[in-house]
Amino acid sequence: MQGRIVLVALLLVINLFLLFRLIWSDQGVFAYLELKSRYELLQSKIDGVDGKSLDLSQEIRRLKSDSAYQEKIVRERMNFVKKDEILYIFPDETAKPSGEGTDE
Repeated sequence: MQGRIVLVALLLVINLFLLFRLIWSDQGVFAYLELKSRYELLQSKIDGVDGKSLDLSQEIRRLKSDSAYQEKIVRERMNFVKKDEILYIFPDETAKPSGEGTDE
């Protein structure tokens, strides 16, 4: 009878130790949940980067093959003009004027 109580107590201590390690150790349930959330966050970032990469590769392909698109991009982004054209650049209306002579 005495040996049985000692054996049950020993098994109870071992089970408590294993339960503690299962839940709160570096490889336990909480660590797993944290790693799972980090994995999902990184996976969503990878998906976003993959989408952006696909868009950029399509734009590169279009720039290489479509001369009208090349001209459009150069004219928009670099303010190039054709011969006998005049380029008017208007100030940005959303920008606040700066300087001493501004009225409020």
